[in-house]
Amino acid sequence: MTVGVFGLGRFGSFWAGLLSDSCDVWASSRNPNRRAPAGVRRVEPEELFKLETIFLCVAISAMEEVLSGIAGKLVEGALVLDTCSVKSYPMDLMKRVLPQSVRILGTHPMFGPDSARGGVKNLPMILCPGRITDPDLNEWKSFFSSLGLSVSVMGASEHDREAAYTQGVAHYIGRVLKDLGIRESRIATVGHKKLLEIVEQTCNDPWQLFLDLQRFNPYTREMRTKLKKSLDSIMAAIET
Repeated sequence: MTVGVFGLGRFGSFWAGLLSDSCDVWASSRNPNRRAPAGVRRVEPEELFKLETIFLCVAISAMEEVLSGIAGKLVEGALVLDTCSVKSYPMDLMKRVLPQSVRILGTHPMFGPDSARGGVKNLPMILCPGRITDPDLNEWKSFFSSLGLSVSVMGASEHDREAAYTQGVAHYIGRVLKDLGIRESRIATVGHKKLLEIVEQTCNDPWQLFLDLQRFNPYTREMRTKLKKSLDSIMAAIET
């Protein structure tokens, strides 16, 4: 099987390299200076879009522009899989912008170069069916399971609600701790070291990813509001 990866940023390069362990991978990018990882064939976008399976590894905020640009270049019956960290917004875009002949499967690999440093075994992989048959969905579920991933199938809205209180809150806390200036200490407790790990795992990702996670998930505003209320409640208890 040959699959395409469009987008060679930090995650796209990681994803292309991971897939190349199990299939042939062609990759391209809007940035001509992006290099493909070892074992991945770098091609021009026009060549990439001749493939039947394309993974989009682009920023959530860039999805509309990218989809509009590729909609007329895809082969009939192609399967497009996004890898965005939110699902409702990009999947609605794909359904609206891509031709009816193009199949759609939303995916969210809930890990990246940092969290998968020790391998991807048992890490969560979410599939959100868009325009895809049950046999095709089961085939991809089996494929990702063969990589050692823990695969779950759910609706886009269900994913976003749960992700707001898992990934969304983790990235928010990580950025807050970094802004606070938390750092290593010779008297650090285990708990403190865990907080530093959160900062490392979240703040190595691009700032744009953090903004997109907070802005495009319809449930993160609710999460932030509840988090602020909790912080205020604890602060009030301390000062009573």
